[in-house]
Amino acid sequence: MSSERYAGVARVLTRVLFLNLAVALAKIAYGYSSGAISILSDGFHSLTDTASNVVGLVGVYAARRPPDEDHPYGHRKYETMAAVGVVAFLGLVMLEVLRNAFNHLTGRSAPPDITASGFAVMILTVIVNVIVVRYESAAAEALGSEVLLADATQTRGDVFSSVTVIVALAGARAGVPVLDPLAALVVAAFIGYSGYQIALTTTKILSDRIVMSEADIEQVVMSVEGVLGCHQIRTRGSADHVFLDFHVWLPADMRLTDAHDISHVVKDRVMSRYPQIVDAVIHLEPPPRNGED
Repeated sequence: MSSERYAGVARVLTRVLFLNLAVALAKIAYGYSSGAISILSDGFHSLTDTASNVVGLVGVYAARRPPDEDHPYGHRKYETMAAVGVVAFLGLVMLEVLRNAFNHLTGRSAPPDITASGFAVMILTVIVNVIVVRYESAAAEALGSEVLLADATQTRGDVFSSVTVIVALAGARAGVPVLDPLAALVVAAFIGYSGYQIALTTTKILSDRIVMSEADIEQVVMSVEGVLGCHQIRTRGSADHVFLDFHVWLPADMRLTDAHDISHVVKDRVMSRYPQIVDAVIHLEPPPRNGED
């Protein structure tokens, strides 16, 4: 994978890191000063965005290294492992949010002091988060980065949870203070769901789930003159970094040098059609006889 792509991912993560840090500190500072557990919980949620940015930067730095003797397939999965680190942070924060919500629901903590400044803080941070989600989602699609996609997904959860907090603050100020810790529970649910989505995506990559359609690959292979068929098409990796291997049928009486030349045409055509394929291994064999592969 090109160094420009990794530099682009790192650049996006660095910019988003500072925005997330500003949002988190604003929520946490107001949450502690006012006693609003929903805002404090949402601040911790935003703080994990900052932590995940740091984890992502570390993962991207490791993933950009070229293949070596110990890692002949490269270091691309380090970026995926960075996304797994995001899930771990989310789990820890969810537990902290649940603990604080429980303390408020059981009367162990004083009711919050809700003022107009609390609404201002939350509305401003929602606007910042919406900008971050749109920017990071677009960058994730353009660069084909699951760590950016994971981070954007997490921040999108922040937007929904923050809106929930704003509604709860309005209710608490209207004389229903129990809405504040209940909103914290909703925030915990958002955090858990975000973690589930990220874990689902990364598990597919780490478990080598199929990445590309076999029919799409077969269509390109069969467009090469001389190819009689193909089978056992397998793909693995991430959407932007795919490894492919498959079997190609060629005439049994074809010269080895001619078969070798055709295999290069097949490989070049497949990789040209799908630039996300970083390597393709082709096994040449005669067509099956008597219905056997």
